[in-house]
Amino acid sequence: MIDIIGDVHGCYDEMIALLKKTGYSVGDDELLSSPEGRKLAFLGDLTDRGPNSVGVLRFAIKNWKEDRILYCPGNHCDKLYRYFLGRNVQQKHGLETTVEELKSLNKKEYTFISEGFKRMVENSPLYLTLDEGKLVVAHAGIRGDLIGKTNKKVKTFVLYGDITGETHADGRPVRRDWAKAYTHDTFVIYGHTPVNEPRFLNHTVNIDTGCVFGNRLTLLRWPEKKIVDVPSEQPFVEEKFRPLGE
Repeated sequence: MIDIIGDVHGCYDEMIALLKKTGYSVGDDELLSSPEGRKLAFLGDLTDRGPNSVGVLRFAIKNWKEDRILYCPGNHCDKLYRYFLGRNVQQKHGLETTVEELKSLNKKEYTFISEGFKRMVENSPLYLTLDEGKLVVAHAGIRGDLIGKTNKKVKTFVLYGDITGETHADGRPVRRDWAKAYTHDTFVIYGHTPVNEPRFLNHTVNIDTGCVFGNRLTLLRWPEKKIVDVPSEQPFVEEKFRPLGE
């Protein structure tokens, strides 16, 4: 039995509130205790834009090292990973908020976060295949014909979605609504594109309910397909909740 949590984006307080609501407990050492028989999975985008990305990173790294959570990366995770490698990445679209937090850490704290996060990304799959193949958890989703593959095309898809190569006027990539055409038996849980309510469609569900944009933080319980959520403490940004293609 698995609990999948949507894009946290630095919303640490909401994350803790949601975990407690679903029966998890968090010790003073930030280690997670799970309800009997359950496991927690993060579908990527732990950081950026929210008020406490470092807190979310510290929590995830500690619990991943102890095998208390599962994780696959999102596009924001990939960018932060490249930042920690010293690559020339643009500090915008939220990364600048995480970098500002990182600058306040002492050397020991920074090393724990940077080295721990790199290790977590390098040793986690592009997407999670769970429940004997009945379930896939992928940050931006995955087409049925790509399940089981791990090439460059798959990496682009699970991080960014079904992008066309075009961009909107504000710089956002144009993405196709891949879930509309999904026909595979494997159930896919994903996030990446904020929606007002969890979107169930063709054996898929998008659980990124835009916590960092003031809506809700959502968790899905598998195999029950039960939704649990908590309200966001962030200001609501209506324009972030646009259908794909707009």
